[in-house]
Amino acid sequence: MLSFGRAFVAWKEWDRVSLRREFVRLASVEGANVSAVCRQFQISRKTGYKWLARYQADGDGGLSDQSRRPKNFRSPTSPELERQVLAIRDAHPTWGGRKIRARLRHLEVEEVPAASTITAILKRHGRISEQASWERTPYERFQRDAPNELWQMDFKGEFKMSNQQYCYPLTVLDDHSRFALGLVACGNQRRPTVQQHLVNLFRRYGLPQAIYTDNGPPWGSLNSPTRHTRLTAWLMRLDVQVIHGTPFYPQGRGKEERFHRTLKAELLQNRHFDDLAHTQSRFDPWRDMYNQERPHEALDLAVPASRYHTSSREYPEQLPNFEYSEHFQTRKTNSMGQFQFAGHVHKASEAFSRQQLGLRESGEDGIWDVYYCHFRIGQLDQRTHGGPLRRPAETWDKSK
Repeated sequence: MLSFGRAFVAWKEWDRVSLRREFVRLASVEGANVSAVCRQFQISRKTGYKWLARYQADGDGGLSDQSRRPKNFRSPTSPELERQVLAIRDAHPTWGGRKIRARLRHLEVEEVPAASTITAILKRHGRISEQASWERTPYERFQRDAPNELWQMDFKGEFKMSNQQYCYPLTVLDDHSRFALGLVACGNQRRPTVQQHLVNLFRRYGLPQAIYTDNGPPWGSLNSPTRHTRLTAWLMRLDVQVIHGTPFYPQGRGKEERFHRTLKAELLQNRHFDDLAHTQSRFDPWRDMYNQERPHEALDLAVPASRYHTSSREYPEQLPNFEYSEHFQTRKTNSMGQFQFAGHVHKASEAFSRQQLGLRESGEDGIWDVYYCHFRIGQLDQRTHGGPLRRPAETWDKSK
């Protein structure tokens, strides 16, 4: 049985099978470091290779006591095939002919019909209607070149549970693969809550190069000269870029917005949840299905898990020390995030309270770039009488 130490405890049988499946698929990616994946899943190499061997021998069936082998059909228009198509549609009412066809092929069903034939089956059995069909809004598609180059993070809109408390779903998505790294039922949107869940994800998947967020709390503040918060300062200490999207421009978070729409349509809409534990018990299998089974249009109908592998950058349990090179002057901020330079007081942000900042000339007369660790967080004008740092056009560029 997979064991996940502090972050994952008391898993039921389904959860164990789900985690085993995710482990073997990540460890089976070409070029994957199996030892590193074992460490991220907090299992021994012996246990990891055992599940890899069982998976290679029997596929998903080797990870569970129940057989997961799909049925094969003699005829693409047989009653058995139609029942299979309708069962997939009933389980996933927003899926159309293309997605169902991709799922049947993934299940190695013989003689899978064309998407148009599957659509005809759905229409013939009354499964296609205005209510059941997904109303698509096209997005301009772009993506990073490899997994873990960029994660996107946001909260899905809150909803009230049966206990009259609110759930705030925290979602974390890999930009390249659309792999849903995290779908967490949170009771609030505060920094300690988000930070602990990020630690759990970092331990499991490693560190990304960058994380893209909006400007709302706990990862952004439009009232801060640099937009940064204590959460993003912590991420920068881990050498993770923080990219704040353009204010009031949600299209920049298109993948997260699209994921939220899918989550609402396939899981949240017209459903009731008792409390956070019950909500999470519904989130976990849906996330597994989204990653492992649901064909994705933007991936040529591949599943996200087929495009994702864990990061080679492992999470450090202790924050690493950081020292600026000789090219920087350094200043330590006070509790308000202020520091003195050239006889004047400048304000970075309370996010950098009592931290060392690095300053170096920008090449423009009187303008100094201000860095926190590797990242430029703002600029100051030596010719002024102090005040807040100004935010440069591209604060997410790492220093050379």
